[in-house]
Amino acid sequence: MGVGLRAALELRAQLYAQIRAYFAERHVLEVETPILSAAGNTEPNIESFNTIFSGHVDAGARERWLRTSPEFPLKRLLAAGVGDCYELGRVFRNGEAGGRHNPEFTMLEWYRVGWDHRQLMQETIAMVEAALAMAGRRAEVVVTSYRQLFLDELGIDPLRAPVDELRLPLAEFGIDPAGLGHDDWLDLLITHRLQPAFPRDRITVIHDYPASQCALARLRPGDPPLAERFELYLGRYELANGYHELNDAAEQRGRFERDNAVRRTRGLREIPLDDRLLGVLDNMPDCAGVALGLERLLMCLAETDEIADVLAFSFNQA
Repeated sequence: MGVGLRAALELRAQLYAQIRAYFAERHVLEVETPILSAAGNTEPNIESFNTIFSGHVDAGARERWLRTSPEFPLKRLLAAGVGDCYELGRVFRNGEAGGRHNPEFTMLEWYRVGWDHRQLMQETIAMVEAALAMAGRRAEVVVTSYRQLFLDELGIDPLRAPVDELRLPLAEFGIDPAGLGHDDWLDLLITHRLQPAFPRDRITVIHDYPASQCALARLRPGDPPLAERFELYLGRYELANGYHELNDAAEQRGRFERDNAVRRTRGLREIPLDDRLLGVLDNMPDCAGVALGLERLLMCLAETDEIADVLAFSFNQA
């Protein structure tokens, strides 16, 4: 359906005001961190913009990276003892442009000290429910584990099934299997088979991911071990990704290095590691954090599938 330009801008402003009021009532501090950094995001499936600083060499590294999220500096603030905090601001991802993606967009990211991913799941659900209520809507809430979702919907155990079993439900899509591993096929099952079937007026929360998809989350020992991570969907749209945060610098460095190894195999450039984060990560308190894409949420509130409908100016008009 979509909304007009003025209505879209008002909806965004109203949502921002609601978010800030929510956190102010709970004494969660709003902060602002750098958009340009000497380190980048090593995640192989995300590409960063970079630029060159032309000033004096004493200012530090000339090459700078536009942030893909405020995660690393926010964690440095947590390690410095700032406590519960959030940032609402622009982030940038290269190569992501289209009907549902814009290379610059707004991310809400927040951290709760002493919480785990399950507690933060509930707060994220409440945040989305409050936004829906603002637009006069409600949604059913379904919470399930990653493993149970696959078992219920596809009859596949994602933690045990071989690649050949994962490929069968995707045969109709004619996907080229070259270079695709176990996690790639799991991701394709979510994007091609599971996610499109999520009802429009349902909040779906998936938790406890395969250990191989841990990103920056803690691992919970078991057979098999699981990543203490969750994702929240509203209808077909993934809105939020959260973790019970890893605060082991040696383990995190190893994960960054493995990311760069994957990048090398794909012919992509290696990304400089954030040594400032790694230098203080062991001091970060036990906490949970989540990032939520505001444009995706606004698209759901405005009932549109076009990201341009909730932007003042889209990338091709900027």
